[in-house]
Amino acid sequence: MGTPLAAPGLLLLLAGTAGLCRAFFSLPLRVSRPAPPTGSLPTPVVLRPASSSRQPESPGGADGLALASDPGGTLNLLAMVENLQGDSGRGYYLEMLIGTPPQALNILVDTGSSNFAVAGVPDPDVTSYFNTKLSSTYKSQGIDVTVKYSQGSWTGVLGTDVITIPKGIYGSYTINIATILESENFFLPGVKWHGILGLAYDALAKPSSSVETFFDSLVRQAKIPNIFSLQMCGAGLPVSGSGTNGGSLVLGGIEPSLYKGDIWYTPIKEEWYYQVEILKLEVGGQNLELDCREYNADKAIVDSGTTLLRLPQKVFSAVVQAIARTSLIQEFSSGFWTGSQLACWDKTERPWSLFPKLSIYLRDENSSRSFRISILPQLYIQPILGIGETLQCYRFGISSSTNALVIGATVMEGFYVIFDRAQRRVGFAVSPCAEVDGSPVSEIEGPFTTADVASNCVSNVSFHEPVLWIASYALMSLCGIILLILIILLLIPPRCQHRYTDNDVVNDESSLVRHRWK
Repeated sequence: MGTPLAAPGLLLLLAGTAGLCRAFFSLPLRVSRPAPPTGSLPTPVVLRPASSSRQPESPGGADGLALASDPGGTLNLLAMVENLQGDSGRGYYLEMLIGTPPQALNILVDTGSSNFAVAGVPDPDVTSYFNTKLSSTYKSQGIDVTVKYSQGSWTGVLGTDVITIPKGIYGSYTINIATILESENFFLPGVKWHGILGLAYDALAKPSSSVETFFDSLVRQAKIPNIFSLQMCGAGLPVSGSGTNGGSLVLGGIEPSLYKGDIWYTPIKEEWYYQVEILKLEVGGQNLELDCREYNADKAIVDSGTTLLRLPQKVFSAVVQAIARTSLIQEFSSGFWTGSQLACWDKTERPWSLFPKLSIYLRDENSSRSFRISILPQLYIQPILGIGETLQCYRFGISSSTNALVIGATVMEGFYVIFDRAQRRVGFAVSPCAEVDGSPVSEIEGPFTTADVASNCVSNVSFHEPVLWIASYALMSLCGIILLILIILLLIPPRCQHRYTDNDVVNDESSLVRHRWK
């Protein structure tokens, strides 16, 4: 009956129109650029919650069965724990030794691409590069390769060399490696990695799928199981902080200490990206009530190289409306949702209690069942910037996409994710490091029936990148043939030529003559 109570602190919006966010903060699709603030602060806007009674939820966890590590032989899964560093804003990287004698480089772990590439020349944004002239085992294949990502691209030359992973499987292995000679918006200021490790399928490899991928080479040469798993430990930490958050890339197996409870698996729909099938989304326990095909337009993938949770435009709009409707904020600028503004609270406050839980339903291996992975606001309302001694700013860890739903670092930091290529499935389990202030910020629940969704939510027509290349080459060939025919027709002398008489007048005032070749 009374006026709603104000929040215990101030919520401030740093408007992009004021110039601060536009000049000093960018929100790229893959690895975000670190950018410390300078200049004066914009005028704060005070917002009030609709109610002060909402409390953050505290999901629980349970112990379960797990695969045991084998400390002998090629694999020692326990030795791979904590072999990653990084953060969700700039990616997680693995130390690798390349060449003879070995050169140490940090390599970004990316499950959304398939090429293994390292800086091959000095670059102002990287601290080290692979000097092929110093490696006695490097062999150039002389094949040019160009790879484009959601953000950035690079061009280089394919070759081979030996690699060793200090905190990985034992031994040295000969791997296809591209040395990057030119790049655009790929290496960014402040990143601590010098190359990229594409762990997707060979269908995405450039310049063609005949290039054996890094992980395929390991499976073949080291005789390890065709499976790897990934844990990224950045929940509740600044997305562009020190870049030294922990994480683990386990090659060849599943490490029991990296998860709690059961592992839930969803089938891999197509072996190019790690494409999965999403059945529905819920915000605060409320179904968005969209056609399930909207969630998979035109694909849904699991990609550690993507910073955010990216949603198709229609799904993104529905999620934003649902969060705004169920949150405890009376008003919220649209700039926060689009990434052009940051929201700032007093450092003594925890804004996460103002926002709802987000759940994603995935089809189970038993197609008549599903399970859901849920992230609490601590994972998608992400600390990014401190201003002075009193304010902490946050970004919205979800963005719109034109061509995919991408389960990126925003979601993956809540889970231990298993890429079981041998059985064509991706597994999710709760990660022990996904905690903020001692409380878990991720959940997995199931099974649920799929009676209320379509039997197939993935379009039967999928235009994979290799198919698009083939189609484009075919169209170019067709255009070339048509152009050749036209040139031949122009060169063939006409059989019947008009002989002008004195009555025929042709002069430069004729529009037909003036606008034709003579």
